Amino acid sequence: MASLKALRNRINSVVSTRKITRAMQMVAAAKLRRAQQTAEAARPYATAMESMLANIAASMEGRGDAPVLLSGRGNDQRHLLIVATAERGLCGGFNSSISRLARHRALALQEEGKEVRILTVGRKGRDALKREFSDLFVEHVDLSGARQIEYSHAADIANRAIRRFEDGEDDVCTVFFSRFRSVIRQDPTALQLIPARIPEGASQSAHYEYEEDETAILEELLPRNVAVQVFGALLENAASEQGARMSAMDSATRNAGEMIDRLTLEYNRTRQAAITTELIEIISGAEAL
Repeated sequence: MASLKALRNRINSVVSTRKITRAMQMVAAAKLRRAQQTAEAARPYATAMESMLANIAASMEGRGDAPVLLSGRGNDQRHLLIVATAERGLCGGFNSSISRLARHRALALQEEGKEVRILTVGRKGRDALKREFSDLFVEHVDLSGARQIEYSHAADIANRAIRRFEDGEDDVCTVFFSRFRSVIRQDPTALQLIPARIPEGASQSAHYEYEEDETAILEELLPRNVAVQVFGALLENAASEQGARMSAMDSATRNAGEMIDRLTLEYNRTRQAAITTELIEIISGAEAL
């Protein structure tokens, strides 16, 4: 049985931990509201971009002058996986779920005989994958110094992916992130960026007339679409991270409270047993006299 001093020290330690987790929960809740609003505001723009691309792509069907960012090179041997995670932990299974999805895709591609390269965004994803895939890492983007996600961050990542594609280093590029649904639900997602994958039926609700040639429009629009999709993925990640952290810290706070209750009960029982033992010793000594 632990001593009273050890129990007191442990109770004080858990109380301090509960204060920290409660504070982190409140901070995450404050950040979540803004991150969620930003992510939801970016979704219509990305959807409109997809609709426009689908409309133009439909008009170019069967033509041989389609940009390679849209049609690809007819080969999918070399794959670039962009794994976007957080720079920090203590957010439940947020980082591990994205890394797990990327790991399964990398292994599946390797089993098919494909070449895999990994570009990591965020320290946690790199740490999770480096033991098994360190030889596949090609670049890393550190966003630890960014107070909030900006379009320039996404444009930099998109330019790296496009440059590798244009140099013939990769044939297919896919980004892995977590799509925000709610505080308790974040869905790990894989989104193909290059060549552009147009959702079926996306062009049915979009009707545009173009003054310039479709090829010229696509040459300008496709790189921008890659950056927009990466930006949307980073914003979804930011909201998912705060939602996962808020949920994890809420669970940690409740668990700490339950542990404090158990330790306090054990402390009281131990203290009562010590008092009873002392009383018995005093009474026994008095009777001996």
